[in-house]
Amino acid sequence: MAWALATGRVPWLLWPVVSLAIGVCLAGTVFLGHETLHGGTVRGRLAIRVVGWLSFLPFTLSPTLWTAWHNRVHHNHCAQPGKDPDMYPTLEEYNTQPAARIMADYFGIGRRRVMSLLSLAFGFTGQSMQMLYRAGSSGMLSPRLHRRAILEAAAGWAFWIGVAIVVGFVPFLFVYVLPFVVANTIVMAFIMSNHNLSPLTPTVNDPLINSLSVTLPRVLEWLTLDFGFHVEHHLFPAASTRHARVIRAALRERFGTRYQSMPLTRALRQLYRTARVYRDDITLIDPPSGLTWSTLLPTDEPARPI
Repeated sequence: MAWALATGRVPWLLWPVVSLAIGVCLAGTVFLGHETLHGGTVRGRLAIRVVGWLSFLPFTLSPTLWTAWHNRVHHNHCAQPGKDPDMYPTLEEYNTQPAARIMADYFGIGRRRVMSLLSLAFGFTGQSMQMLYRAGSSGMLSPRLHRRAILEAAAGWAFWIGVAIVVGFVPFLFVYVLPFVVANTIVMAFIMSNHNLSPLTPTVNDPLINSLSVTLPRVLEWLTLDFGFHVEHHLFPAASTRHARVIRAALRERFGTRYQSMPLTRALRQLYRTARVYRDDITLIDPPSGLTWSTLLPTDEPARPI
């Protein structure tokens, strides 16, 4: 499809439609890479790394970095302040750390700011680059593994530079740049809704509290490899998502309303209307205005202004 566009076999009026389709496919490869690097699709360390690199190629994201950042740190320290790299700052961090303040004020979705929606379009790539830069100094990766992660990312950069040279500037916009924004938006819509409405859990890593599953029409869940079943994933990270529905049924039967789920569209609306700084474990605050909202708790009630 991308080659047909680049060689002029697709009428230019259809280029945005083709770009959208490519973007959906690129997002799907990211979900495939996520499951692969958890050991849910292929066996063997080399096969996992190769499939993981190819799957994350749209974002030039190193599988070595992802395994350390996501599998080891995020899963083991989910929603723990100062430990989980995927959580937004506490109020203390916001007041004392300029980087935390910049992230919350300028790169955090919410506070009804239209500009905050840019965090959906570019947030995954921005965080990936930040994690690659910090992985060595933070101790997340050893010097040897950090060098390998940089080489894996550089190989991805070289690949897309080569594609740009082959197809030319304008086709490259529609072959990669616009699809990249579409894929980033899809991936970040899930990542943010899966945790960033939920409470902090500094002492007990409980996915029934710090994670949220989101739902879509069945065809869209199929296209995104059931990535929205995130409570299920955090409880059984190595399980293939093809088992997610069976796991969800068991969780609902055993835990009732402690299991938290809602439509993705509803979760995104709540992200847009609330803030991304934690006043305490269960309260979100917008420091400039002082407005606060409750986080999601194991009930059927939505987040609401206090």
